[in-house]
Amino acid sequence: MKDTPGWASPGSAPSEGQDQGTSQPAEPADQPDGAPQDTPGVKWSKEQPPPAQWSAPTGRPSPTDSGRAAPPPPRGPGWGAPPPGGPGGGHGGWGAGWGGPPPAAKPGVIPLRPLGVGEILDGAVSTMRTHWRTVLGISLTVAVLTEIVVVLLQGLVLDNSGTDVLDDPSATLDELTAAMGDALLNSGVVFLVTLVGTVAATALLTTVTSRAVLGKPVTTGEAWRDARPQIVKLFGLICLLLLITAGIVTVGALPGFLVALAAGSEVGAALTVLGLIGAGVAALWLMIRLSLASPALMLEKQGIVKAMSRSAKLVRGSWWRVFGIQLLATIIANVVASIIVIPFTFLAATVGGDGASGFLNSGGDMGWTFLVISGIGSVIGAMITFPITAGVTVLLYVDQRIRREALDLELARAAGVQAPGTTSGG
Repeated sequence: MKDTPGWASPGSAPSEGQDQGTSQPAEPADQPDGAPQDTPGVKWSKEQPPPAQWSAPTGRPSPTDSGRAAPPPPRGPGWGAPPPGGPGGGHGGWGAGWGGPPPAAKPGVIPLRPLGVGEILDGAVSTMRTHWRTVLGISLTVAVLTEIVVVLLQGLVLDNSGTDVLDDPSATLDELTAAMGDALLNSGVVFLVTLVGTVAATALLTTVTSRAVLGKPVTTGEAWRDARPQIVKLFGLICLLLLITAGIVTVGALPGFLVALAAGSEVGAALTVLGLIGAGVAALWLMIRLSLASPALMLEKQGIVKAMSRSAKLVRGSWWRVFGIQLLATIIANVVASIIVIPFTFLAATVGGDGASGFLNSGGDMGWTFLVISGIGSVIGAMITFPITAGVTVLLYVDQRIRREALDLELARAAGVQAPGTTSGG
């Protein structure tokens, strides 16, 4: 007979005519096959269960097994006891020892796995906190240089006096047209200067964030040397995206203008509004689709067209997610910046001489005092908005590549850590 795993061999029954309370020696387990089966003192039960059908004894013991209790089943992994090593260790168990997948490696500001919204935002803030000298140094330098140029242009070159005409109800059409042209020109010049600063900050902070993902420090000089070859391409990319947006808006508004010239202003105005709405939706969709072109250009050292195609490939199928995360990051950054900039604006208006009410009633007449104090607030606000927006964009790019191209394995290898699911030989 063969023993069933986990159970002892069947014991011997008492011999006939002998007291059951008297113990008899059991048959040795290693008795040779030639030994007689009717040895005195040893007698096997006549009825044995079929092979491979052992079961736990239940009910009352049989008369032949009185005085001998069956040993309990051995406890081990898979029978309710946790496996050696605690949850998740040693053996898999039968459900009691499963502790979930191993945690992802985190050499830097993010874990090397697909990221959630909170982890992307936290990664951008953690980059500011961990590498604050480099991040704030870059943001402060770019913001100060940009704001100096803006203040000098607004104080010496740009004419802001024409904005009073827009509040004059008796102004003629020519005066209103000229005032609107001056206002658009001023806004356009300030926007271009700010755009140059934003491009430079984005280029430098992209390098810092990419190093922060690997847990490696980077200085301002190293960030500049790494980003310098791509800054011209990045500026060309931003300008191309602006031209594409302007072209889409022009195409959307053009039918309304043509109808207004041919049929009348009312029909043309309605068609123009509809065209602008449609053009805005199309431009928004395209800009989100191409929003990861900047980190693709900087980190992959790609050309402008190749970076745009890479962004379109990475965003495909995740447009709403990318849009929501970038919108949330923009709202957070602008709210924080507004909390800083608005008090400086009212302080500048108060110190300027006319007070805050005079500044509001005069339509925003800007003197040097106002420009300098409000410029300080703008610099502080830019020190916050630059790292958040650039950091979120870079981490979104990394997250999309992890989801689509298993970039986490490459990052783990570059950081010198072992990613889950890989062997030490990698």
